[in-house]
Amino acid sequence: MAGEFLSEAQAASYGRFVGPLGAAALERVFFLDDADREVVARHRGDRNRLGFGLQLGTVRALGTFLVDALGDVPVEAVDYVEGQVGVADPSCVKAYAEREKTRLEHQWEIAREYGFIDFPSGQADLGRWIDDRAWTTGEGPRALFDGAVSWLRRERVLLPGIIVLAMAAQVREAAAERLYDTVVAVVTAEQERALVATLEVPEGSRASVLDAWGRGPRSAPGKSMIAALSRVEQIAGLGMRQLDLRMVPARRLVQLDRYVPGQILNQKQSETLATELFGALLR
Repeated sequence: MAGEFLSEAQAASYGRFVGPLGAAALERVFFLDDADREVVARHRGDRNRLGFGLQLGTVRALGTFLVDALGDVPVEAVDYVEGQVGVADPSCVKAYAEREKTRLEHQWEIAREYGFIDFPSGQADLGRWIDDRAWTTGEGPRALFDGAVSWLRRERVLLPGIIVLAMAAQVREAAAERLYDTVVAVVTAEQERALVATLEVPEGSRASVLDAWGRGPRSAPGKSMIAALSRVEQIAGLGMRQLDLRMVPARRLVQLDRYVPGQILNQKQSETLATELFGALLR
């Protein structure tokens, strides 16, 4: 499911190092301060100190530990950490990668020392965050995915598998359904009949009233404006202005303001006027 809405760049960079690391990036995530070096120094052997330091920098950089040990850590990161932990031969990291038990024990220690938690412990909070953002902003799944990753990093929740974060699309769909249900709930029976009537095809016509409203004017600009205003008057006649939409987030109403005029006027120079008119109808 994740591949259905993620860009190639998003999928490729999720929980992985992409390209070389510059000096600023190295200093930001792989620099070990005095407290870090004290923790690293608890471990015997060059390979353990180097491996521990690299895992610490990796979780800071990616928000997760590498599944395949440290094989994908950029060489510049290995060289940078090597000098800080006093290791003369960086090739010893290969031996560290072969000892899975040690690697996992170091991950648990890092999580405990630096306050990282596993995804199941933060999943409920993330779901609420995505739901609130989807409801108030109407953002697409890609934007919600990026926001969810940022939230996880900020809260020090270890990133889950990329498929799990497809929940961003699912929660967004649920928020959209809630929006529809909320709007429909305030529509009266009379308004509902008026709306259904717009789906009927008038005698002698090939399109419904709603279809006609959705087509852009094809006449000269002046006549197009007259036709557009006539359509606004017809829509106003549906009585939707009386709907109480205070429970709908303001940003979602703004999105409706921008979407509807484009379908009815289809004239760039008329967008401002149309937005004002439909803003009045929707509020």
